[in-house]
Amino acid sequence: MPGRRGASPASSWRRSSGRADGADFGHRFPVWETVPVTESPALVIFDLDGTLVDPAGSITSGIAFALESHGLPVPDATTLGSMVGPPLLESLRRLADVPEEALPAVVHAYRRRYISHGMAASRPYPGIPELLAQLREEGLHLAVATQKPQSLAEKLLTLHGLDRHFHSIHGAPDDETLPPAPDGKAGIVRAALTTNHTDASRAVMVGDRRHDAHGAAANGIPCIGVRWGFAPAGELEALALVGIVDDAAALRVAIAAVLSRQTAGTAAETAAC
Repeated sequence: MPGRRGASPASSWRRSSGRADGADFGHRFPVWETVPVTESPALVIFDLDGTLVDPAGSITSGIAFALESHGLPVPDATTLGSMVGPPLLESLRRLADVPEEALPAVVHAYRRRYISHGMAASRPYPGIPELLAQLREEGLHLAVATQKPQSLAEKLLTLHGLDRHFHSIHGAPDDETLPPAPDGKAGIVRAALTTNHTDASRAVMVGDRRHDAHGAAANGIPCIGVRWGFAPAGELEALALVGIVDDAAALRVAIAAVLSRQTAGTAAETAAC
C-alpha cells in the first residue's frame, strides 16, 4: 500500500495509479491520475470498529491492560464498552481516575498491546466481505471513516482483505496525544465526500454509534445504524437514523433503498428545473 501518513486533523488515502502528490483541505493522500468527473458517484461511507470489523474484545481488554499496567483502576465492562468508537484519548479523559500526565503512556501501552495481540483477534462481521464485494460490483464508491488512527485502520482492513473494496480510507492522526479535531467524526466524513467527489445528496453513512450519526448529519447525509456494534441500549433508537438493521443482508437492502430515494429525488429536481 502506498505511503499515506499525515499530521492533519484527519488523514486519508485513496487508491492510486502511482502518483502521490494530492492534497485537499489539509488531507494528504495518494490520488489517481486526474480524470474528469461528469457525475457525482454514489458513495457508501462505513465506520470501522463495530460496523465492519468485530474487535472481539481486543479494544476493551487492551484498554484494561493499559490502565492496569500503569497502576490505574479498570472501569466496569459497560464503561469499557462505551469507549469503543470515540478517540481513545477523549474516552480516557472521561475516566476520573486517570491523571492527565499519564494519558500518553496509557495510550502508548494500549497501542502496543493492540498491535501485538488485539488486531489478530478481530474478525469481519458475518456477511460484510460479501456485502462489500456486491456493492463494488454494483458500481458504488466505498469509503471508510473512522476515528481509529490512520495507519492502524489501514493495517486492520488489509489484515482481513477488506482494503481492496474501498476507494478511500480516512482515519485520525497516528499521534493520539494530539488534541482531537474540533469537528471530530464530521471532519473525517467530510474528507471521504471530498476525496470521492461526491455530493451529500448521493451519499449514505453506515455506523454503530452516535458519533457516526452525528458526523453524517453534520455533512447533510443520512445514516443507517447497525445493531451488531457497541451502542448501548436505546442509543440507536434515539438518533435520527434512516434505518436500523440486524444483519448484512438487511443492510444491503437499506443502502439500496436510501440511494434509490436519493436518485428519485435528484431526478424530480431535474425535471422541475
